[in-house]
Amino acid sequence: MPRRLRLGSLTVRVIAFSTLWAVLTLVIIATVISTLFRQASERGFESLLSAHLFNLISTVSVTEDGWLQGSPNLGDLRFTIPRSGWYWSVEPISEGLRGSLQSISMVEPIEAPTTEEVPFDSEFQRRYVTMGIEDEFVDVYESEFVLDAAERVARFRVMGNRSDLEAEIADFERQLYIYLALFGFGMIAINAIAIWLGLRPLTRVRRALAEIRSGSAQRLDGSFPAEIAPLADETNALIESNRRIVERSRTQVGNLAHSLKTPLAVLLNEGAAMGGRKGELIVDQATAMQSQVEHYLQRARVAAQRDSVLFRTPVVATLERLVRVLTKLNPHLDISLDGPDEEIVFSGEKEDFEELVGNLLENATKWGRTAVAVTVRRDGDDGRPGFVLTIDDDGPGIPEEKARVAMKRGQRLDETKPGTGLGLAIVSDLVKEYGGLFELGRSQMGGLRAVIRLQRQRDELAD
Repeated sequence: MPRRLRLGSLTVRVIAFSTLWAVLTLVIIATVISTLFRQASERGFESLLSAHLFNLISTVSVTEDGWLQGSPNLGDLRFTIPRSGWYWSVEPISEGLRGSLQSISMVEPIEAPTTEEVPFDSEFQRRYVTMGIEDEFVDVYESEFVLDAAERVARFRVMGNRSDLEAEIADFERQLYIYLALFGFGMIAINAIAIWLGLRPLTRVRRALAEIRSGSAQRLDGSFPAEIAPLADETNALIESNRRIVERSRTQVGNLAHSLKTPLAVLLNEGAAMGGRKGELIVDQATAMQSQVEHYLQRARVAAQRDSVLFRTPVVATLERLVRVLTKLNPHLDISLDGPDEEIVFSGEKEDFEELVGNLLENATKWGRTAVAVTVRRDGDDGRPGFVLTIDDDGPGIPEEKARVAMKRGQRLDETKPGTGLGLAIVSDLVKEYGGLFELGRSQMGGLRAVIRLQRQRDELAD
């Protein structure tokens, strides 16, 4: 089974729905079976008491001098056990009829309601429930019957212990619920396993997509069921189309840059050759045009790559390589790197990330006196998977009121250091294009702190 099942996942919803339906079905089945068994048991109980009543009537007669006589044997031992809840009795009703008969189990008289309370039906019979000798509920079948030609009438009663019936029904229901519960648990477990196995191809698709996003795969490979195969094919077609669009954008950007390169170079050369104020004006404007063309070509390229599944860059490994190079170039500086043990993957092209970090590190090593600290950590406070890159130096820093000016294209706060004033502006543009945040502030080391928040690859998709 998977390590975790999210509440909103398709597997959880299908299993929950099927489980709810199975439980509802079993409850309905249990209710129907229990009701049918109760009805059948009550009908059987009533038929038994009715049969005992007719047997009792057929075995009782009247002597010539008017005494009730007979030895009823109803074929049920419960009528011979005292206080068993199963009783019968024969009582005289007409004048001239004497004596009474009762079962051995009936050691005490049992009161009966009056005929006003429970009247006889058209067949001179009535049914009611009363309290037995042991305070148990007994069902009573009672009938008045003419015994001889003198029309002497006796009242016959047969009583059955209803508690026995209820105990039998309760025992059946208990066993029914146990077996249905065992069957239900087994059915739900088998159903959950079947659903999980049936939806496993979707998990494979999800993991394949995660591999594509991480850059370890270029397409959805493998065999999929007939229901999912069209989805995989369309996804591969979409990835291929996206790749062609990006490559076409790259080609067009390169062609445009190449076509503008020569005219701008001619303008720069002609302006330099002309000299004077007009020549300087031409050179300045051509240089500005060249800078703007490079800037917007770069923005177009980044926009074409942003949110693409084609470019993924390992952050820590790239930083380690850049730090090693800059340490060799700046032996007087202590350049440290603090990052997580696990790799962080940036959702963008390696060249963009290197340019972004390279400009910040170049700025830090240019102004730092003795040390530069690079720190990277995961960040997801806003609900989006991201990472924070912080670069500190112990240089003079930048006042807060001048931080925004420093990020504008071509602005230089100190003309004594070499540079074009484009580094921080390039970083700001790149970060903005990738949907991140770029901030400048005061470092605890005394110099400048540059903080970048960028989106990283959603590695939780591989869970």
